[in-house]
Amino acid sequence: MITVDADAPTPPFEQVRTQLAARINDRSLAVGTRLPTVRGLAADLGLAANTVARAYRELEEAGLVETRGRAGTFVSAAGERSRAAVQRAAGDYAARAHALGISPTEALAIVQAALRA
Repeated sequence: MITVDADAPTPPFEQVRTQLAARINDRSLAVGTRLPTVRGLAADLGLAANTVARAYRELEEAGLVETRGRAGTFVSAAGERSRAAVQRAAGDYAARAHALGISPTEALAIVQAALRA
């Protein structure tokens, strides 16, 4: 499900977070899917439990997962709401850029620069 490259410049928790977020966003992890336990995933990946816990915590802060106590961590429906909110913001941005006379190419370049920041 997830791989961690120990030689990569990206910290392991970020690799875990990014890969899980990508799978949630592309819907290969559906809403309601139970994620592996922190300890279980840490053992599978050869990482410290705190590393996986940090990734899960950041995913929860982003609204992509929710922890239900002893029941575990699950893909959250809030992720779908987050996607809808971003789509609305993109529509608002596109309308604003058009109103200001900014070309679609330039508007896209501005967004890409902002995403890299």
